[in-house]
Amino acid sequence: GRYQITAGMSNNALVNMFASGRQIPVKITFNNIRTREELAERVGTQLECGEESLLEILNDEKTAEKFGLNKNNFLVLFIPNTYELYWNTSAEKFIERMHSEWEKFWTAERREKAENIGLSPAEVSVLASIVKGETNQRDEMDEIAGVYINRLREGWKLQADPTVVFGIGDFTITRVLKKHLEFDSPYNTYMYAGLPPGPINLPDATVIDKVLNYTNHNY
Repeated sequence: GRYQITAGMSNNALVNMFASGRQIPVKITFNNIRTREELAERVGTQLECGEESLLEILNDEKTAEKFGLNKNNFLVLFIPNTYELYWNTSAEKFIERMHSEWEKFWTAERREKAENIGLSPAEVSVLASIVKGETNQRDEMDEIAGVYINRLREGWKLQADPTVVFGIGDFTITRVLKKHLEFDSPYNTYMYAGLPPGPINLPDATVIDKVLNYTNHNY
């Protein structure tokens, strides 16, 4: 475990603390995450379970299915924030905690808004990841979400550059060129209609809410 030993603590107090298991929690913060590997590294290196153990469970289809998801969209379960966990939290317990946080976030009101858009909570998170990929300007996000929702409703391809970059896997690309648009990937929304199979980053609660409360316009 992880224990805090203070100056002047007696042997008796020290032994009692260890015996009772009075650990202090670790504050785990994750944001600006794109891939499973990045998430496993950010979180796993701060917990006893380690990076390798966490990555293994993030790649496990059966674990994803247990939460009503699949390997491609499993990362929607992880909403960026700062969480307090004990150092000896296992990879399985970490996933369960994140599912608990996901359930708390997806209130009846938010689920109703998602249903009115015609998307599942997981699909809203995937769309939010595209919006986040397009801009860091919070005041633009609801308008951009409205553009993509209009395209989905009209049956148009989303044609979102950030999904193309994610499909290629080269995050140094700052300008998408014609050659990039020809890269065949299920994440190439210039080639394939509808949402990509999973998120292209981890959108935080604010971005997800921007999608749920999108601006209704004709853009």
